[in-house]
Amino acid sequence: MRLFTQEEIQSWRVGLMPGLVLIGLVILFRLTGSLQSLEWIALDSFLRWRPEESIDKRILIVGINEEDIRGIGTYPIPDRDLASLLRKLATYNPRAIGLDIVRDLPVEPGYTELVAAFKAIKTVIGIEKALPDQYGNTINPPPTLPPEQIGFADGILDADGHIRRSLLGTYNLEGEYKFSLAILLAKAYLSKEGISLTNGTYDPIAMQFGTTELTRFRPNSGGYVRADAKGNQILINFRSAREPFRIVSLNDIQTGNIDPSWIRDRIVLIGITSHGAKDIVNVSAIPNSIPGLVFGVEVLAHTVSQIISAALNGRPLLRVWPDSWEYIWIIVWGFLGISLARLTKTPLQNLLSVSVAGISLVALSYLLLIWGWWIPVVPACLVLTVNAISINAFYLYQQTLKSRINERQYMIDYTFDIIHNGPLQTLARILSCTQDQDLSNDQLRSQLEQLNQELRAVYESVRRETLTQDSSIHIGIDLDLDLEQPTHEILYEVYSNTLALNFPCFETIQVKIIKFDPIDSPPLSIEQKRGLCRFMEEALCNVGKYAKGVTRLKVTCTQTEGMNIIRIQDNGLGISSSSQPNKYKRSGGRGTKQAKALARQLGGSFKRSSLSPKGRVCELTWSVAKGRFWFLN
Repeated sequence: MRLFTQEEIQSWRVGLMPGLVLIGLVILFRLTGSLQSLEWIALDSFLRWRPEESIDKRILIVGINEEDIRGIGTYPIPDRDLASLLRKLATYNPRAIGLDIVRDLPVEPGYTELVAAFKAIKTVIGIEKALPDQYGNTINPPPTLPPEQIGFADGILDADGHIRRSLLGTYNLEGEYKFSLAILLAKAYLSKEGISLTNGTYDPIAMQFGTTELTRFRPNSGGYVRADAKGNQILINFRSAREPFRIVSLNDIQTGNIDPSWIRDRIVLIGITSHGAKDIVNVSAIPNSIPGLVFGVEVLAHTVSQIISAALNGRPLLRVWPDSWEYIWIIVWGFLGISLARLTKTPLQNLLSVSVAGISLVALSYLLLIWGWWIPVVPACLVLTVNAISINAFYLYQQTLKSRINERQYMIDYTFDIIHNGPLQTLARILSCTQDQDLSNDQLRSQLEQLNQELRAVYESVRRETLTQDSSIHIGIDLDLDLEQPTHEILYEVYSNTLALNFPCFETIQVKIIKFDPIDSPPLSIEQKRGLCRFMEEALCNVGKYAKGVTRLKVTCTQTEGMNIIRIQDNGLGISSSSQPNKYKRSGGRGTKQAKALARQLGGSFKRSSLSPKGRVCELTWSVAKGRFWFLN
């Protein structure tokens, strides 16, 4: 059994080549980085739209805000105030204190007090800038802190100025391998849980806590194209909450206006949360009262929370597919777009199907991101939409062109049938009688006048057929039928009108057996009724033209045993294929093709066969059950 006909294969080819070209162009745009910014926006949006998470109580942010700075009266914060803050926090026994404030130089007064605090409090981790900025500058760590209590705070900005990655480890200019403040804080916290920092199991360059390997960022991870992946980087899976962490002020710590359990055995981050200090970065992935703007200490908190939550709670890290799987994914959606363009018949159907497919793609991508997988949604959505909408225009044009060709062919066939069943038959009788010299001049004149009328009537019949409405059909010259009527009544009108035609073989019929039962279950479309009328007319005309010596005609239209059956049976001699004139062969061949096409549309079968010892049967059958699914044919 063939799945596709040659015509269907040719129809698919119409959109296949432009569809492949569009898929190739989208992939090319992605390879060149043209879609990178759109994919970043999609990632940020999905992260921002996730269900809200609870506060991570393992991290407390001490934010030195505008009121704190006004209370102190100067900025930067003097060493004396930082020393006092550190000593106060140490009394609550936190697991680690991260000082996200630069202290490479003394800020008097109180430098000696800060040095003493650094020496006394072993849980303090300070910061440095290990990599040079655009001017080649670095920032040294606090000079009195030992190396194991120093982490770098270098951030990585994408081309649009937003932060989506965190640098965990890198070599500095002297070739020393340095750890970030985030990784040292996570290490200090997880060590109390019996979890140590090791190299990755699957990726030896990656970092791993226990069984949790921190997925290392690569140059082409997700929507990135040839990004700078130096050092050990990870994508930041920001917490989806408007208040992901507890934030208190410097004044709250100094006055004791705080619950000690918020600090005890927790990670405390100290940073600037004043807009005047300008320690603000762009992050669009966090729901925030100030869209896109987040304090640097908050980004640090998100990174630390991501690491310890993955190690202790199994919270997903952001992962990506291999490049090959990503491009297979894009190609699959591209082919789906081609299929939707081919299978939808109208622009509205196309728009609805593309909308459903696009929403499904976005929803699936969103769900996968919740589970930690960042997949290419923008190029997939782009290739789906462009292929489905643009290629649909190719198919609609093809359908329109094919419809026009079919209409022209139908009119040609219709005109031929009128001429063949009327004037040509009259002309054949005139020629036969003239050859046998059986006609008088008056009879010849009468026959020629009849031929003249029939030829003139051809124009009127073709004109009316051209202007016909969808719910009507013209049979012969004078019969107009309303196709909204029951099918069996319409077919009986066709039968009566055709039997009244002046065909030679009709004159010998002595017995007529007819039965026209309702066959409108399941309901037939207008086009299907039109086809049944043409089938009935063609079959009866064949009897009238070819069934020589016919005396018995049986026409039945019944529904029995779940089958609809239309049968025309005669007992005439007929014309053998070898002796049949070429013009009759063409006519019969066309009628057979039309009947088979109608049978396929109905999901049934057509047969024309000879009977023994003489006669012929023409039968069309289709299933009542299959009729319910004609729209799939």
